[in-house]
Amino acid sequence: MFTTIAKLVAKRILIAVPILLIVSALLFVILRILPVDPAAMSLPPNATIAEIEAKRQEMGLNLPLAQQYLIWLSQVLQGNLGMSISFRRDVANLVLTALPSTIELAFLAMMIAAIIGITGGLLLFHLRGTRKEAALDFGSILLLSLPEFLWSLFLILLFGVMLELLPFTGRLSPGFERPSVTGFLLLDSLLTGQPAVFWNAVQHMLLPCFALGISFSPSIMRVLRSSLLDVYQDDYIHQARLRGLSERRILIRHGLKNAILPTLSLMGVQFGFLFGGTLLVEVIYSYPGIGNLMVDAIRNADLPIIQAVGLTYCIVVLFISIAVDSLYLILNPKLRVR
Repeated sequence: MFTTIAKLVAKRILIAVPILLIVSALLFVILRILPVDPAAMSLPPNATIAEIEAKRQEMGLNLPLAQQYLIWLSQVLQGNLGMSISFRRDVANLVLTALPSTIELAFLAMMIAAIIGITGGLLLFHLRGTRKEAALDFGSILLLSLPEFLWSLFLILLFGVMLELLPFTGRLSPGFERPSVTGFLLLDSLLTGQPAVFWNAVQHMLLPCFALGISFSPSIMRVLRSSLLDVYQDDYIHQARLRGLSERRILIRHGLKNAILPTLSLMGVQFGFLFGGTLLVEVIYSYPGIGNLMVDAIRNADLPIIQAVGLTYCIVVLFISIAVDSLYLILNPKLRVR
């Protein structure tokens, strides 16, 4: 099994390389077409034309576009993503500082979406053919029709403003010092033995995580219900009933085991979308993640950061795809072709 998974991972990595090259080239070309002069943005407003031209030559902007891309790509392969125009800091350091916050946010949001979606899907299947199923199905459609930014605003108004139960800005309340070990705040607070910091960070994450999780959970719910309905038409389910197995055992040991595979594939795809969908939620909650960094970069026409963040999103989505394919292979022995 491990050999098969290793071959799958190696194959996916080989496929990922040209995808990353194509994405990086598209990002580079599109950003260079925009009516923005990185050389002028890098200098003070009172810079002369001669100074701007000298800066353009220093940055290699006077070279052909293909040559500029190759120079940039060679620097990226060496770990050099350039210098931020607006922050005047190393882009790689900015991205690596913001990325763990977004990963934590997306991971917890996906856990919430999975819990709500799987529970709702099982409940929909259990209530099949009843009036309660129609009511719950209508509720799932209602949840599906509301985007994450509307859930963000609603949760802020309800739990942040009206009830004042949860904080809704930043990552930590004033007075808390952020530990620095791995860059992941929740993990670092546990490693340094600071449960108060951990709980405060969780409180700040609850609203944005629920805003993302609730908006993605209906799809999981409906796919799981449909998969269970299909699985229950198979012969082995009828044979299990003839052997006298209880409906609960049939569901857990046979039905759910097979119906969860399409749901897992959907969750993998959704996690990629969810990771990208954190951008608006981070802005609404003033959450210091990679989405907020991207918005600031777009606002300031900071091309090096935009390129780096776009490439980071692509790498994360490809990594998620490889991880989901590997897990699918573990759970489905039929796919293990020797």
